Amino acid sequence: MGFLQNALLLNPDKTEAIIFGTRQPLASIQMSAGVGVAGTVVRFAEAVKLLGVTLDPALTFNQHVTDVDRACTYHTCALHHIRPLLTVAAVKSIATSIIGARLDYCNSLLYGTSECNLDRLQRVQNQLVCVVLQAPWTASATDLCRQLHWLPIRQRIAFKLAAVAYKTRQPGIPEYLHCDIRDYQLCRTLLQQPSATTASTSRAFCVAAPTVWNSHDVHTHSADKFLTSENRLKTELFKSCYV
Repeated sequence: MGFLQNALLLNPDKTEAIIFGTRQPLASIQMSAGVGVAGTVVRFAEAVKLLGVTLDPALTFNQHVTDVDRACTYHTCALHHIRPLLTVAAVKSIATSIIGARLDYCNSLLYGTSECNLDRLQRVQNQLVCVVLQAPWTASATDLCRQLHWLPIRQRIAFKLAAVAYKTRQPGIPEYLHCDIRDYQLCRTLLQQPSATTASTSRAFCVAAPTVWNSHDVHTHSADKFLTSENRLKTELFKSCYV
C-alpha cells in the first residue's frame, strides 16, 4: 500500500523475492509464477544476498559457502605470490584482516550446516596456514593452526555463538535480543534451552546459543567481563581441539 499511496514503482530487474522453508513445502510452490507487488511481478530468486550473506530458500548456505570459498581462495593465492617479501608478523596481519575476517563474518549462521560445507571452509583455512608459514601442502594443518594459535572452523563458529550469547545477557541490550536468551532458574550460569522439533529449528539462535553456551565450563560462564570471557572461551576451545 505504501508504494501505491506514494506513486512509487518497483523495478523488476533490481528486485528479488524469495521464500524460505523446508524442502517439502518448497517443492509444492510454483516458483516460476513470482509474486505481485504494487502492480509489478517479482520473480522468485534461487538465492539472495543480504548484508554480504547469500541466503537460499532452504537456508543450507551452500551458495554462501561457495562464495566465501571463492573469495578466500582468490586472496590466499594472491598472498602466496607476495609471501617471500613479507615477514611472519606482516603476513599474519594480512591473513587475519582479509581472509580470516571473511571466514568469520556472520559465521554463527553456519551452526548446524552440512559437514560438507564445514569441511570446505576448513580446507580454505588449511591452505591459508600453509601460505602463512610457508609450509608444504602435505604438512599437518592441525599442527600449523596450533602453531599460529588459530581455532579451526567449527570451534570458531562455537566461539562466535558463545560470545554473542554472553553479550545478550548484559544490561542495556535491546529487548528483542535479550528475550531470546534467558537464564536457567536453577543455575544462573546456564541458559534455558528451548526444545527443537526439527533440524531447522535447532539452528535458530534461541536454541543454538544456549546449546553452545551450556556445553562450556562454568569457569567460562562466570566471567564478569567480556574480554575475560573471550579469553577463557578461546582457551577452552583451543584445549578441546588441540590437546
